[in-house]
Amino acid sequence: MSRRSVFTLIPLCVLIIGIAALMVAYPRESLAAAVHGVAIWWGVLFPALFPFFVISEVLLGFGIVHFFGMIFDPMMRPVFRIPGIGGFVVAMGFASGYPVGAKLTSQLWKDRLVNREEGERLVAFTTSSDPIFLIGAVCVGFFHDASLAAVLAAAHYGGALLVGFLMRFHGRGAPSTPAPRAAAGNRSSVWARAFKAMHKARLEDGRPFGTLLAQGVRNSLNLIFLLGSLVVFFSVVLEMLTMSGVIHMLSGLLRMFLNVLQLPPALSDALIGGTFEVTLGAKAAGGMDDSTLLVFKTAAAAFILSWGGLSVHAQIVSVLSQTNMRYAPFLTARILHSLLASVLVFVLWKPMRPIGFLLENALPAGKFGTDGATGWLTLFPLAFVVFAGSLFILFSLYLLHSFLKRTV
Repeated sequence: MSRRSVFTLIPLCVLIIGIAALMVAYPRESLAAAVHGVAIWWGVLFPALFPFFVISEVLLGFGIVHFFGMIFDPMMRPVFRIPGIGGFVVAMGFASGYPVGAKLTSQLWKDRLVNREEGERLVAFTTSSDPIFLIGAVCVGFFHDASLAAVLAAAHYGGALLVGFLMRFHGRGAPSTPAPRAAAGNRSSVWARAFKAMHKARLEDGRPFGTLLAQGVRNSLNLIFLLGSLVVFFSVVLEMLTMSGVIHMLSGLLRMFLNVLQLPPALSDALIGGTFEVTLGAKAAGGMDDSTLLVFKTAAAAFILSWGGLSVHAQIVSVLSQTNMRYAPFLTARILHSLLASVLVFVLWKPMRPIGFLLENALPAGKFGTDGATGWLTLFPLAFVVFAGSLFILFSLYLLHSFLKRTV
């Protein structure tokens, strides 16, 4: 065993033994935290993610990835240095939230449609919150202010696209997967070639719809139970660290750091909670009583949603463990995304507020519980809106890139 492995293993063992000892010392609190984690998984994650997991499995079997790959290849490669199939992952990742982007990217890597560096770029900016949770749970459920939906969504998804552009410089010397080319003398439109590519992929897959659906449900259940286990585990870990006083100590240190930056120290509890689990951090940010800090609270929520929490990080690592993709690029992207999203909140605050007030009447807070689970079906069409909007933005970025390239 290498010296580096030993230095990593020893602190990990100490941490695990410490958590186990705290669970023995605080059995009632540990059980309550585990039950709370199960409630979050069953009430929020399962209904929000499981349908997208199954749909993505079926769409992959039908060759829809190859269709998008042919359509978006001229757009994705020059802007993000990712094959066109990444356009489908971007849209699905934004619409359905973490960890769908990582799951789809992992499948593309297994099918040899992306290499390691392209997969790392793709996972870096497709790991985002879904609109159902962002608007229903955070804005309406936690903040009780639907007018924040516009600025928070623009900062979160806009920051993700900026991260995607910055990550194009990751792995500069790495080779790219070959671009799809039309056959010699083939003058058919790109749409015709896309449908042919999808049809060819469907024939090569060969599984009937019933088999596709059954395997999709089985694989999705395996993944959703894995994610639920991680949510319960981190819920217990966070509660044990709270009972032991570690969270209080970290919160005090963060308060000092925020004072140095001339930021409200009251944000420390939300940021510490969000470091471990998104739901707890966002709920703490929304629960702050000082209404004069609304813009800072919103920026903290954007930071927490974009960071994802260590619970989401563990979910991504579990998905990527089946590939040769590394965690370090993902971690760098999460830090970039959280900082960019929080800064964008301040930049977009005044321009986006009028749009937010228009949404306020359409999203009455009474339809949602504090956990965002009640009434989540009301916002389900927003996932489709985000999916279509993501494709439109990718196309717009391609047009902008082409225009700038011609003028230079």
